[in-house]
Amino acid sequence: MQSKSLLPLSEVPIGTTARVKKIHSRGTTRRRMLDLGIILNTEIEALQKSPSGDPVAYYIRGAVIALRKEESSKILVEV
Repeated sequence: MQSKSLLPLSEVPIGTTARVKKIHSRGTTRRRMLDLGIILNTEIEALQKSPSGDPVAYYIRGAVIALRKEESSKILVEV
């Protein structure tokens, strides 16, 4: 049986798809995430890290979007 524990999007391994379960952001950061389509039950695939490791590129609703660890750590997902 698969574990249903939540982890931050920033900890999802490259090449893995996860589903959004909670967003712990407020204000303009939360608004930006919602505008990008990061809402409950959205599937997100971690594509690749930048050479410095931050930001990471994610495939979200047909688009590739880069998120900094500061942002992605506030998105809780289920792998």
